[in-house]
Amino acid sequence: METWKTELTPLTFLARSAAVYPDKQAVAYGDDTWTFAQLHEAVEQRARALRAAGIQPGDRVAYMMPNLPEMLIAQFAVPLIDAVLVSINTRLAPEEVRYICDHSGAKALVLDTVYWPDITQVAPELESVLSIVLAEDTQHADQPLNRANPAGTRVLALDDFLAGADQDETDLVWTVADEDQTLSINYTSGTTGRPKGVMYSHRGAYLNALSEIIHSGFGKDSVYLWTLPMFHCSGWCTGWALAAAGGLQVCLRDVRGPVIWDLIDTHGITHLNGAPTVVSTIMDADEAHDLDHRLVITTAAAPPSPSMLSRMADMGFEIVHVYGLTETYGPYTVCEWQESWRELDGETRSAKLARQGVGMLTADRVRVIRTDVDGDELIDVPADATTMGEVVMRGNNVMKGYYDDEAATAAAFAGGWFHSGDLGVMHADGYVELRDRAKDVVVSGGENISTIEVEQAIAAHPDVEDVAVVGIPDDRWGERPKAFVVLREGSAATDEVMSDFLRDRLARYKTPRVFEFLPALPKTSTGKIQKYTLREKEWEGHGSRIKG
Repeated sequence: METWKTELTPLTFLARSAAVYPDKQAVAYGDDTWTFAQLHEAVEQRARALRAAGIQPGDRVAYMMPNLPEMLIAQFAVPLIDAVLVSINTRLAPEEVRYICDHSGAKALVLDTVYWPDITQVAPELESVLSIVLAEDTQHADQPLNRANPAGTRVLALDDFLAGADQDETDLVWTVADEDQTLSINYTSGTTGRPKGVMYSHRGAYLNALSEIIHSGFGKDSVYLWTLPMFHCSGWCTGWALAAAGGLQVCLRDVRGPVIWDLIDTHGITHLNGAPTVVSTIMDADEAHDLDHRLVITTAAAPPSPSMLSRMADMGFEIVHVYGLTETYGPYTVCEWQESWRELDGETRSAKLARQGVGMLTADRVRVIRTDVDGDELIDVPADATTMGEVVMRGNNVMKGYYDDEAATAAAFAGGWFHSGDLGVMHADGYVELRDRAKDVVVSGGENISTIEVEQAIAAHPDVEDVAVVGIPDDRWGERPKAFVVLREGSAATDEVMSDFLRDRLARYKTPRVFEFLPALPKTSTGKIQKYTLREKEWEGHGSRIKG
């Protein structure tokens, strides 16, 4: 390593703010608050406890909890001892949680007590987890602490776990020896049935956090509300960004309109992030009212409708429209505002704002490409806002690769660029606009749902002969999965029967609410299901397939 080079890591953000703003409020949740000095201390306590529990550099530590201070602390505590944070979607079914823990090789699992009763179903089967730590949310817990241990592993309460920190007196260093080492693994359902583990580096997280600061406008007076799940793309790196900026982070267990508006009024929230469904939740709440201060909402996927944009502007909200994937640390592009747009009529201006935009400050240029006949060369499509191609990216803000999956990594980076699977066009001003989703992914409320994964779960039912799942439009979630099912002869399965069968096999948000039973699925001469014919019928009359 060059002696003049300082390795980049988001750990330094909190170390700096704890030194510069030790008495400034850093985190708030309910009646509890932490200054930057106290947050720094809490991080070190968790880091020592993890190390005392046997966590070594490179080991994976899984966390499954809502947007609570404990989850925010983990963003720093786990990498502080050179371990790797594995954030688990709190909406996953027990079997999905088991797979992620086993695939990542997590040695410890820290989870909110609310999820423990479900996880006990799979706890005895966990292959690598040696310790399970139960964290109770005493302010809003629906499930009291249950110390039952069906796992055959070490199960203990958070307080008992933290007591182990006293055994470790070794100094902690808020730096890393290699900025390219893995900081976190975020699992996402792509176009295959099994979720893939997306590896983030310290360098990538550091740089993406800087982009968040610039494009969302974070500063030491910012008050950020955690409406975006921290488990999703490491919270878009926002926890690290706010720590760097010296802003206040307000934690939120559940995204509910009345609670959000109470926190907006109580804390003077200046920023929040989320999918369009979060925006709708806020705007449609009975408590919604005009603001007396500026509040920036950074939203991904489809932007709010022109009428929603107008309504939000009238109430005092400001929208920052971004686009990205789990593989790009969350946002990769931003629809940068141009002052000339102010003179445009509302419809034209909204069309400009609807685009996914240009690469963020620390990102490389985004491209829209097609491949040559041999599939080797990536050729940019004309910037005519008409010719469609695949959106590809590369650079510091693209993942290291998929954990323990070299084949999937190689396929994703064919030609040296990460292939998003999203189709779009390039405008003459260099702004990208999405036109369609990768065919086997349903994006519902900001969550990626693999139709193949859902199909496999449904196909396991003994009465199912054939099945196809596609995304259909949904006013609240953008889109949601629908299942087209062919039953075996003599079967009389119903929507209710299928829903009951899937209850413990799929997360609720992945489970179709609509099942259409058909005598046969449309197929090609070679037997391949023609999903596009199913999609075309469901999306008839909708101008865009990008809804959320």
